[in-house]
Amino acid sequence: MQNKSYGLTLFTFLVYLFLLGPLILIAIASFEPSTVLKFPLTGFSLKWYKNVFEVGLFMSTFKTSVIVSLLGNFLALLLGVPAAYALSRGSFRGKNTLNAIFLSPVLIPGIVLGFTLLKFIIISLHIPIYAALLIGHTVIMLPFIIRVIGSSLSNFDFAIEEASLSLGSSRLATFFKVVLPNIRSGIIAAVLIAFLESFNNVDISIFMSGPGISTLPIQMLTYVQNYFDPTIAALSVMLMIFTAVIMFLIERLLGLSYFTKR
Repeated sequence: MQNKSYGLTLFTFLVYLFLLGPLILIAIASFEPSTVLKFPLTGFSLKWYKNVFEVGLFMSTFKTSVIVSLLGNFLALLLGVPAAYALSRGSFRGKNTLNAIFLSPVLIPGIVLGFTLLKFIIISLHIPIYAALLIGHTVIMLPFIIRVIGSSLSNFDFAIEEASLSLGSSRLATFFKVVLPNIRSGIIAAVLIAFLESFNNVDISIFMSGPGISTLPIQMLTYVQNYFDPTIAALSVMLMIFTAVIMFLIERLLGLSYFTKR
């Protein structure tokens, strides 16, 4: 029994090493002082972290990524909150089919979805690239908004809503004054998760971007094609810290185990 415990511990350690090893190596390599990304280090320098802020395209595409993620989040909330409420509260024909449609962007391979959006939004409908990029990111954020808020609504006692209605409040007023405040933490968590999905997305962005309009992950790919210095490693470390902070906030709001209940 003890040997089995040691074997399980060793296996777990190897799995974590396999998953985290490349990230650790990238983090270490970001401090390399020479102009070539290498490991082990030949010295120690923070100049590549400074270089991240000196590359104008990184700053401009970072701004684009943030704006698109925030605007897309807003649009996804406008669509996702009523959809999550209807799917949780209502009982109607075709409910399962509608739920599957809303979650389909997560199930369809990103490359297939990106090409499809390119074909019909940009090529067929001739929508401007920036607007098309916003639509694409709204589409990929919508399933996360619906799933997380739906999980929050599953724990909401709708008897409170019925009590508010019985006291003379309208259904719309009840929704804004009773339902939304009780699922506030779920909404915030949904926004944070959807923001991360949008900000780090490559599959959709690579099809929906164009001349003069790009996102930070796409610009990172372009930079790697032309340079092999540790700048991308430094930027990757900064993005890992950024992601870790948001995940910490989500954990503090709801707990990651909250999303496995459904």
